Amino acid sequence: MEGDTGAAQLRRVVWMRNCRKRNRQDWYSVAKITSEQAALEYGKQTGLDIVTVNPALEWKFQWVLVTPAAPAEADVPRQDQHTFCHGAEGSTHKIGLLGIKTAAPAAQRTAPPLLSRLGAVARALSTKPAAADVIGIDLGTTNSCVSVMEGKTPRVIENAEGARTTPSIVAKNQNGDLLIGITASRQAVTNAQNTIRGSKRLIGRTFDDPQTQKEMKMVPYKIVRAPNGDAWVEMGGQKYSPSQIGAFVLTKMKETAEAYLGKTVSKAVITVPAYFNDAQRQATKDAGRIAGLEVMRIINEPTAAALSYGMNNKEGLIAVFDLGGGTFDVSILEISNGVFEVKATNGDTFLGGEDFDGALLEYLVAEFKKSDNIDLSKDKLALQRLREAAEKAKVELSSTMQTEINLPFITADASGAKHFNITLTRSKFESLVSNLIERTRIPCVNCLKDAGISAQEIDEVLLVGGMTRVPKVQEVVSQIFNKPPSKGVNPDEAVAMGAAIQGGILRGDVKELLLLDVTPLSLGIETLGGIFTRLINRNTTIPTKKSQVFSTAADNQTQVGIKVLQGEREMATDNKLLGEFQLEGIPPAPRGMPQIEVTFDIDANGIVKVSAKDKSTGKEQEITIKSSGGLSEGDIEKMVREAELHAQKDQEKKALIDLKNSADTTIYSIEKSVSEYKDKVPAEVTKEIESAISDLRAAMAEDDLDKIKQKLEAANKAVSKIGEHMQQGGGGSAGGGGGSSGGDQTPEAEYQDAKEAKM
Repeated sequence: MEGDTGAAQLRRVVWMRNCRKRNRQDWYSVAKITSEQAALEYGKQTGLDIVTVNPALEWKFQWVLVTPAAPAEADVPRQDQHTFCHGAEGSTHKIGLLGIKTAAPAAQRTAPPLLSRLGAVARALSTKPAAADVIGIDLGTTNSCVSVMEGKTPRVIENAEGARTTPSIVAKNQNGDLLIGITASRQAVTNAQNTIRGSKRLIGRTFDDPQTQKEMKMVPYKIVRAPNGDAWVEMGGQKYSPSQIGAFVLTKMKETAEAYLGKTVSKAVITVPAYFNDAQRQATKDAGRIAGLEVMRIINEPTAAALSYGMNNKEGLIAVFDLGGGTFDVSILEISNGVFEVKATNGDTFLGGEDFDGALLEYLVAEFKKSDNIDLSKDKLALQRLREAAEKAKVELSSTMQTEINLPFITADASGAKHFNITLTRSKFESLVSNLIERTRIPCVNCLKDAGISAQEIDEVLLVGGMTRVPKVQEVVSQIFNKPPSKGVNPDEAVAMGAAIQGGILRGDVKELLLLDVTPLSLGIETLGGIFTRLINRNTTIPTKKSQVFSTAADNQTQVGIKVLQGEREMATDNKLLGEFQLEGIPPAPRGMPQIEVTFDIDANGIVKVSAKDKSTGKEQEITIKSSGGLSEGDIEKMVREAELHAQKDQEKKALIDLKNSADTTIYSIEKSVSEYKDKVPAEVTKEIESAISDLRAAMAEDDLDKIKQKLEAANKAVSKIGEHMQQGGGGSAGGGGGSSGGDQTPEAEYQDAKEAKM
């Protein structure tokens, strides 16, 4: 085909295998080629050679096309353009994702009909980026952050209180009002049982999960069993799913972005811990839907941080050590020519700042019991005060060698009030949490092993998450990777900024970056004997698709049950059951005869779709995996309506407050005018105005929006009579007759309308 000057050259490309510096090749993989037969067929259609790659090279794709020639840059489609790698002899290849590259102008060459048809398909698949803003949200266990692209630079947006991060805390007060963020945090001491914090640790988990049972002992609020077996929380006498709690926080982030941008936002990229399983990712996506957001992509937190770090032409092998409020992740990425390829990821979804706070809290409770013989663990109010003091002390010990914890009137007994006073040193704190810090070692070692590299090959170690500010954590990171960690990113903001960059990539604003992420855990099905048979191994680049043929275990079996699992254990029961379904209508046949093809398809969000097909009949069953619990479509729709209702109530409450403020300003302005001109207007006018003000105050006390509007209008109408009287030449005392017509006219009353008076 290379020598054929009369044919167009097809350039239909989806992914390129990452070109390592020591093994560069001009090979590109083909979209959705999942079998050798499909690859060969594609080769016949396009005239391009198909090569079976040597498995020893560890390429992600087995079948690739050898490109006939390096394309001229000017001929490559502009959209979604990425520099992939330097090819042979140092030439730079730029390939458009799903684009058609023609070797010469159409006037000189005529494309065969087949290629024209394929071109139309490629153009249809190549969607134009949406013009709407795509915000990036780091939905954290302790704090959340929102960012947006300004040109080609991500910008973190401050919330209404002026802070760049917002506490991931939701509460209901005694009036039943929903509080989110800082306002929820401020009232936590006196309302601990109705204040939900750290709910991200419950998202996508069942009530019977050992980690859920452990969390129940650590939090002051109730964790309850949902009808579907999931872990939900109780707040203000109502039950909420963790996805709903996450949605409330996402709504706050959405509103923060909208206030800054001055327009409605409907699209977002949301981050999750890299080690989140399918159920947890799906639950996070559900949270976005409940918040009224179209979740464009679920992106791993360490990957997002690396995007933020590597956007400014940084290259090399990067390790991201992400220890946040509730989860721990470590990822190893290779950044080369704008391509961010995740080599491996590992972690612990139940290790973070909450555990550090818990360890310190246990110590403080034990110390008080030792000194005063009182167990504070039974006193929820005291425990919440201690928890907040522990968190504050932990932060202070990152920059000082010791700190004081002083809590007056922590409790009382027959002898009177008791005060809590203790000096905590950094060394004591480090000894209390040393076992937690040590738990980060094994995931790091496993991650290096999975990536096939040594610690010495890592060029830079990035620290992400607030807990990486702890000096002992930094010391352990230095020991693991044999180098001091970089301070090149803001631990609290890098993830949100990376999410915004991914949003820019999806929107089409950032064209020079490409992200290749991986699935954190192996996926497979249960086979005969309860064995876990893997179809997709952990750290496989996504999106990906893999098929395998299975058969029946008994004679004349007409249906098969397929259990979809995720994990690394050899026995099916030891792994996470994502879901199960039945393939029915299999023709009766001896065992081992039917051929059932099971296909796993993971999208770019890491969410799994599984299908099973009987090859003899063509019957197929396909499902997008939901956890055995999880939220149903009906649940989500109901929660969306509830969220909309909350938003409506919030708007009504805001409108009432604004109107009351307006009425207050009006009353002040009217009373000032009456005081100034009461001797110059008739007594009945003054009386009418005072009556109108009294009615307005009574309406404000009733919180009736329509009534306040009505009485406000009446008050404005009444006060206007001062101006009317003055214009008619009225003057003198309230009871006096007409004034001198020849004198200076009295100026109009200095009445300000409420809207003008309000600052």
